Amino acid sequence: MDNGYASYRRFLDGDDDGIACIIRDYKDGLIFYLYGICGNIATAEELMEDTFVKLAIKKPHFKGNSSFKTWLYAIGRNVALDHLRRESRMRTVSPDECAELTDDGEELLSSYLKEERSITVHRTMGKLCPDYRQVLWLVYFEEMTNQEAATVMNKNNRQIENLLYRAKRALKSELEKEGFVYEEL
Repeated sequence: MDNGYASYRRFLDGDDDGIACIIRDYKDGLIFYLYGICGNIATAEELMEDTFVKLAIKKPHFKGNSSFKTWLYAIGRNVALDHLRRESRMRTVSPDECAELTDDGEELLSSYLKEERSITVHRTMGKLCPDYRQVLWLVYFEEMTNQEAATVMNKNNRQIENLLYRAKRALKSELEKEGFVYEEL
């Protein structure tokens, strides 16, 4: 077993310096190896980082069938090949193929509009008094019950119901001032 495995074993046993040693010892060679696969030095650096992240987070089992360096480079190669596969799926689309994508475009537009509405509501909530903002946030965004919101805000259930009613009216009024009608209020 080589020094890389000893460092990896230390890392698995809880010594974070082990992974630092592995990165220090193998990063340059791994970058050049990955550059040979992808042909772009910036991408190779990102893939090197992804390889070490995979090593640190997933902590794959080293069986010892090869040297540690060979095993590490095999992980790097797999990360690079996965990246190349993802990139090959993201190809340019000819105008003839665009007709097939109109349904996706409509879904994207719908999603975009929904996101814009959400941003507008959040921005408008900033104009409300703090109690109104807080009760709306707790009930609608954190999905708390009125009773839970009452506990958080140190109020009783009836006060929360009144606050919620007033907050929705205030929010609706502010949204209408901006020319926006939010149907669900």
